Amino acid sequence: METPSRDAPRAATPPAQTVSTPNGLRRTLSARHLSMIAVGGSIGTGLFVASGATIAQAGPGGALLAYGLIGLMVYFLMTSMGELAAAMPVSGSFSTYGARYVEEGFGFALGWNYWYNWAVTVAVDLVAAQLVMAYWFPDVPGVYWSALFLALTFGLNALSARGFGEAEFWFALIKVVAVLAFIAMGVLMLLGIIRGGETGGLHNWTIGDAPFAGGFAALIGVAMVVGFSFQGTELIGIAAGESKDPARNLPRAVRQVFWRILLFYVFAILVIGLLIPYTDPQLLRNDVTDISVSPFALIFERAGLLAAASIMNAVVLTSVLSAGNSGMYAATRMLYALARDGKAPAVFGRVSRAGVPLWALLATTAVAALCFFTFVFSPNAVYIWLLNTSGMTGFIAWLGIAISHYRFRRGYLARGGNLADLPYVSPFFPFGPIFAFVLCLVITLGQNYEAFLHDRIDWGGVVATYIGIPLFLLIWAGYRLTRGSRFVRLKDMRLPDLRARAE
Repeated sequence: METPSRDAPRAATPPAQTVSTPNGLRRTLSARHLSMIAVGGSIGTGLFVASGATIAQAGPGGALLAYGLIGLMVYFLMTSMGELAAAMPVSGSFSTYGARYVEEGFGFALGWNYWYNWAVTVAVDLVAAQLVMAYWFPDVPGVYWSALFLALTFGLNALSARGFGEAEFWFALIKVVAVLAFIAMGVLMLLGIIRGGETGGLHNWTIGDAPFAGGFAALIGVAMVVGFSFQGTELIGIAAGESKDPARNLPRAVRQVFWRILLFYVFAILVIGLLIPYTDPQLLRNDVTDISVSPFALIFERAGLLAAASIMNAVVLTSVLSAGNSGMYAATRMLYALARDGKAPAVFGRVSRAGVPLWALLATTAVAALCFFTFVFSPNAVYIWLLNTSGMTGFIAWLGIAISHYRFRRGYLARGGNLADLPYVSPFFPFGPIFAFVLCLVITLGQNYEAFLHDRIDWGGVVATYIGIPLFLLIWAGYRLTRGSRFVRLKDMRLPDLRARAE
């Protein structure tokens, strides 16, 4: 049976009513779901645990600058994603946009890259859950926790898109409350209202080489860690395909991203840098197995909250489960979209009565089962191995967003499109996507540049860091050779019929 066009006009539907997309998915995600998916995707262990090591390596000023620059880049990417997704809300957003506005093989490689990224990330998070649970239950085999949380994540995603959205809403709310409580506590300590902040203040920015310790090399080094912290914000583009009213809800979620990045990241890093000297040895570690080294836990403890480590461990567990839940959803929808576009086996394009791509979900779950390698190997070793194999893929997806948006806007205007007809217009074009592309490319290529500076190149480190780039290029080149695809000319782009949709 022929699949109805994604560009077909859609009748207006009351927000409270659940509707189906032409391909069988259900539009059940509301504005609050999209809003929390956006913020939940940008708050995780990168902030709660890795932020301390970031400050220790680059100094308080260097860490603040890194978070500010990457936060700005992510905001520009989200405005690009907002324009694309509001105009054409589909579940396989990155793959579809790349194929339509850049080159079909580019979209194919981008889709499989993103599916792999999040499927493996689910496995990473399930192993991280083992490490976190060992804090409370050191004698319980970790694979039991992975099995439990994998079943929970599968169940939430198998019920419906709304099941995923509700779980992510509450997961994200816990993280938001934790960050707000931390910032409020830190400010009160700095003002002297709460004891424990006696050693805090601007003088921590004058210790040693502060505020910029390590110079430009340290800044580039921590930029990669900071970039990983922000990955997941783009999930609103995937979720747009199941949003009740994407033309209205997506722009609203995108507009909130900037202020949330400013509040949750920049303010949190500023508070840490003011309260804890960057030379504090407890900041030097970046270890999910020891939550006591989290700068959040350190500051709560200094404020007299004796249960700080247990509370932060619970928050980190929430972050890990949230990331796994989001990863399962994103990977499933991407594989589903690839199948609907004829770029993956057709079985993955089937949906259940609840509107869930069940076969795609099962395939993603099978990859997530890599977490059970901890039955044979050390959980720490498996965690690092899986993390390295997926590290580069998130940055490639970001590069794809910037390129696709730049090409879309150029093609839209070249075909006589009117910006007033777009549900959301990125206010920073063309600077936004160009800035995001250049900065993302610099971070991607510079992640492990030090491996090339020694007398003998560290090929093991190079392969572990950069393997994602040649794999992406090989998949793209293979598709071009077998299918004979070519770059899409501006006049040949298949653009959504926005006027007809509005009518």
